[in-house]
Amino acid sequence: MNIFQVDHIALTILGYPLSYIELIATVTGLISVYYASRANVLTWPTGIINEAALFILFYQVQLYADMLLQVYFFIVTLFGWRTWKNNTAKVPVTSTGNFRLQLLFVITLLATAIVALLIMQLHRWLPFYFTKPSSYPFADAFIMVASIIATVLLAKKQIETWYFWLAVDLVSILLYLTKGIYFLSAEYLLFAGLVFSGLLQWRKKMLYA
Repeated sequence: MNIFQVDHIALTILGYPLSYIELIATVTGLISVYYASRANVLTWPTGIINEAALFILFYQVQLYADMLLQVYFFIVTLFGWRTWKNNTAKVPVTSTGNFRLQLLFVITLLATAIVALLIMQLHRWLPFYFTKPSSYPFADAFIMVASIIATVLLAKKQIETWYFWLAVDLVSILLYLTKGIYFLSAEYLLFAGLVFSGLLQWRKKMLYA
């Protein structure tokens, strides 16, 4: 049996069968977000492992926007790693400003609708690769779009990244609960806590910059 299949169980926690792929995705995700909250460059290499595991997991549970998001994450991770590597201290924490923040929210809503309508057609356009229709396309698309924006803001060390990550975490908790990916859902609950930690840490860096 392929270790990367969602039905290949690593262990059972409180009656919940936890697959190897969900376990890998959860652990590496926690490590990556912890490092991000500390503005530590190790967030990027751990993020690469997390992205690979989530790509495999989301494909199997028909969350195609989340799956495709991992490809984008990989590209941005390389960009962020290069930006932070050896000069983390030289990249200050800044703010994108109220006007740009409002513009980003509008872009998020519009892009979510467009992406959702597109992924709803994947099983029709590419039936060989996507044998089942997308699950919860609008929630899935929102996670994808908001995460893209949040990652760009993270790579640029703009404090508004944490606002978008909080929105992503809240929607993810509900979506993954609905899909029965309970361990991953619990992880995103922890992520929400790390968001506040990251926000406080970055505000201090702005204050004393």
